Amino acid sequence: MISYAPLWETMKRKDASTYTLQVKGGISSSTIRRLRAGESVSTNTLDALCEILDCELQDILVYEKSQPDG
Repeated sequence: MISYAPLWETMKRKDASTYTLQVKGGISSSTIRRLRAGESVSTNTLDALCEILDCELQDILVYEKSQPDG
């Protein structure tokens, strides 16, 4: 599963808020909601986040393997 936990840490480190994402990058409030909920977003959104925050993709998301049931 994809986790956006690194995004929130990167935003803290860069002193950026969700308002910054909306105003500087045109990221919609519904997309921010999807990020908070760990839902999928487009590669265009990921590209915009990297541009806004001047960072790499690994600063925004991480892949976490699912734990097997049982």
